[in-house]
Amino acid sequence: MQASNAVIKGSLGCDLQRNRSFGQFNKRSLSVKTLYLRDSTSSSVSRFSSLHMGAEFSSGRGKVETMFRSSAKPRFVKVQASGGDIEDLVVPTPQGKSSGTVLPYVGVACLGAILFGYHLGVVNGALEYLAKDLGIVENTVLQGWIVSTLLAGATVGSFTGGTLADKFGRTRTFQLDAVPLAVGAFLCATAQSVQTMIIGRLLAGIGIGISSALVPLYISEISPTEIRGALGSVNQLFICIGILAALVAGLPLAGNPLWWRTMFGVAVVPSILLALGMAFAPESPRWLFQQGRTSEAETAIKTLWGKERVAEVMHELRAGSQGSTEPEAGWLDLFSSRYWKVVSVGAALFLFQQLAGINAVVYYSTSVFRSAGIASDVAASALVGASNVFGTTVASSLMDKQGRKSLLMISFSGMAASMLLLSLSFTWKVLAPYSGTLAVLGTVL
Repeated sequence: MQASNAVIKGSLGCDLQRNRSFGQFNKRSLSVKTLYLRDSTSSSVSRFSSLHMGAEFSSGRGKVETMFRSSAKPRFVKVQASGGDIEDLVVPTPQGKSSGTVLPYVGVACLGAILFGYHLGVVNGALEYLAKDLGIVENTVLQGWIVSTLLAGATVGSFTGGTLADKFGRTRTFQLDAVPLAVGAFLCATAQSVQTMIIGRLLAGIGIGISSALVPLYISEISPTEIRGALGSVNQLFICIGILAALVAGLPLAGNPLWWRTMFGVAVVPSILLALGMAFAPESPRWLFQQGRTSEAETAIKTLWGKERVAEVMHELRAGSQGSTEPEAGWLDLFSSRYWKVVSVGAALFLFQQLAGINAVVYYSTSVFRSAGIASDVAASALVGASNVFGTTVASSLMDKQGRKSLLMISFSGMAASMLLLSLSFTWKVLAPYSGTLAVLGTVL
């Protein structure tokens, strides 16, 4: 039964749910009372009370190659109409090698994730040098404003990203998002005052806030069901790559104190590439379908997944738009007795993730290493960025095997131990001779 269910989910891209009602099938106006899904290679029949057609974020298991071919066998759906007759509904499935290409467009979208990580990490090595250049070496409050204004802008951007994407479409919103990203980077690179620097960081923050909502949304909507889970983790990986790139970009600072301006200015290039790339990228088929632009949705599907999958995906979209009877939840519903437990867990995870010490690592590791007497402080920070990418890669490969909860418990325990080691290396006099080594070890861990 489990194996059959897995095949059904992989081939149809549907979310099988119990005890929920199903709407009407397109053109048939059938009242679904009993539904059978039969694997053509198996004699077993799985009976479900209902079928909710939707976007299935299934695990890719790293099998990206399955995007270009399908081994799915024909599926037959037996439905009992209101008149009592049993009818066969053939679900279209792709055959052979796909003629579509999705990876280049995922790569373009990931420029937004790289910029997210880059703007987060670029201030790490540059802070001391820009403080000298702008005359705020002794003013740690203004230095803190330069660091945190980015996050204030990101908060605003994250609230508006989804709304803009629904109104203007995913690709157009990417192009609009490139404007604050590029302008913000330019203002930071050319700033002659703290005020200009803060405005630039605020604009860049708005840009990365929008991209934080937009990149995973676009990737999930253009990815084939069978590798959607694998490509979903790509966003986080490229954020870490962006942080690493920012830390590596700071290596020339020791020999060229004005290099910090180049570090900020470099971010203009991927912003422009993002806007140009999205001019040629197909719009999300799901968004086009929701806007009633069916022919354009079919064209996008043909570009992304090949013409042989147009009928299948359009069938999913039609069924998904008709199959849900669950009313939409509003913001106030999050605080109702039905949802408060899961909302509390989700909010607490994000809160404790931020309070676990990672922000101190991302923004101030270079300063920490300098305080520990490490000569190559920026290089040590680059090592931290590399370990961040490594950890993300490991987590992506283990989360489907080990489960989410066990990895979270191990991760938070590791954060506690490593931050304790880092703090003890500066406070225990007995560890003073080894403070540099322990500081690097604690921060990398």
